[in-house]
Amino acid sequence: MLEIQKLFPSVNGDSLKREEFLSYIRDLLTKIDELKDENKLSLGEMPNYNKDFYNQKVVTSTVPQQGIGIEEIITSLVNLAKGQRIVNSCYVANAAPLPNTASIIGNLLMTLLNGNNIWDIEGSAAASAEVEIVSSLSKIVGYDEMISSGYTTWGGQGAVFNSLRIAIAKKYPNANRDGVPNNLYAFCSELSHFSLYKSMEATGIGTSHLIRVKVNEDDSMNLEDLHNKMVEVIENGGVPIYVLATMGTTDSFGIDDIKEIKNILKQLEVNYHLEDIYLHADTAMGGMFTFFNDYNFHENPLGFEEEVLEVLMDYHTKFKYVSLSDSMVFDFHKLGQTPYTTSLFLIKDKLNLKYVDLDAEETPYIGDRGFGSYHTSYTLECSRMGSSIPIYASLLTFGVEGYQKILANYLRVNIAFRKALKESFPDVVITNEVSPVTTFRFYEKENNWPNELFGRISSKEIIATNEYNENISDNIGNNRNIVYFGSTKKQKLVFASDSNEAIPLFVHKFYCISPYTTVEKVPDYINFLKVFKNKTLQYS
Repeated sequence: MLEIQKLFPSVNGDSLKREEFLSYIRDLLTKIDELKDENKLSLGEMPNYNKDFYNQKVVTSTVPQQGIGIEEIITSLVNLAKGQRIVNSCYVANAAPLPNTASIIGNLLMTLLNGNNIWDIEGSAAASAEVEIVSSLSKIVGYDEMISSGYTTWGGQGAVFNSLRIAIAKKYPNANRDGVPNNLYAFCSELSHFSLYKSMEATGIGTSHLIRVKVNEDDSMNLEDLHNKMVEVIENGGVPIYVLATMGTTDSFGIDDIKEIKNILKQLEVNYHLEDIYLHADTAMGGMFTFFNDYNFHENPLGFEEEVLEVLMDYHTKFKYVSLSDSMVFDFHKLGQTPYTTSLFLIKDKLNLKYVDLDAEETPYIGDRGFGSYHTSYTLECSRMGSSIPIYASLLTFGVEGYQKILANYLRVNIAFRKALKESFPDVVITNEVSPVTTFRFYEKENNWPNELFGRISSKEIIATNEYNENISDNIGNNRNIVYFGSTKKQKLVFASDSNEAIPLFVHKFYCISPYTTVEKVPDYINFLKVFKNKTLQYS
């Protein structure tokens, strides 16, 4: 077994083993750094991703009969990394972060400890970190930290799914045993993330019982349409079980009016003698902006520019009411700048967790069998990574002010980009409000944005503009190793003059998620668009 033991770290803190381990990490970091170029998006040269790329791997891959040395393994790992996109100033495509140093170290500790966070006896470090971050973030958003609870989970999807489970089981305590009633309905905006759609499938309610609500011009949920659709469901014998308020849509950062949504729910509960309708705030994208809930906008201690301050004040009027929700989520692996996957599901009242808790006889080693009050037999996972540790490290390294500064920079850069874009391209329209993302659309002939928005042109014309923008996106994508812009085929839904069916609009995305994306870089982004917008040039 001595040969096998050499494949593992020491169990006694042996200094020679530690130095050996550090030398491997140093070697890996050195080789990765050698592949970096701040003016290119990929690590080293991009592989030839032809249609047969992955099929070739299927054919040639085998497990070696005998193990190979660490040095050779590091070479193989570095080869895997070649062509991987990295998040530097060239990446403006999506909310994929550049993890901060402290969170990477926290991630390393999580891996070294290798605790299962389902049980504090197996994962005491992660359990302690989780309790602390739940309390700290509850205080920031306005939950009572003595009543709230939460746990790390698999992204915003995990938070939506778990909150829907709670909503069902709270209304129908026997549903976990007997199955879900067939008259339940959930509501969300037509631009909300597909997480709820998937959760309707997974819980057995069914996607046909997901009611999509129209959005306003600013991409927020239309409250009149929400009210009317909920009334229609109720008066036809349906039960409104769940409403999802999106606090920062994925593609254009639309923010729902959660205060007025809550007022609608209260009104319907009174008028129709309903029990509480569950309200989940999907703050996966926008949750970090709750860090401005206690910012003194009058004194402006961090000296934000007037334009940035104006946007932050507008956000404050919306995010300060997030505590009205029954639950929410922090996706730190988006604007929180931590590694995948680091999400925290936060619940206003921990008593609601009892509705999805396993029976004691089904949990022989978790539940109340830990060191104290830590109890997570209500999580869907039976094996749960300790991702609270990198979140904990990140909160410590940034503090409230650090997050305020980096979030404000994302707005600052987007404001500068929007100005430069409009000055440089007479054929462009910006299709969303100021946020960490700018969505924009080009027109081949004339600016048809108002006509598209208000249903004054044909579906053929809308689709033609979609195709025009998709071709531009392909041209830009062919050169994504210089700058990587994002795109989406469904930034907004519009109605044509000759059709009653909603048509999704194709737009381009400029997403700020790196501290290396600065105002000084904006001319580079504009010049890239000027060169490659309508040309099928290849980067070399």
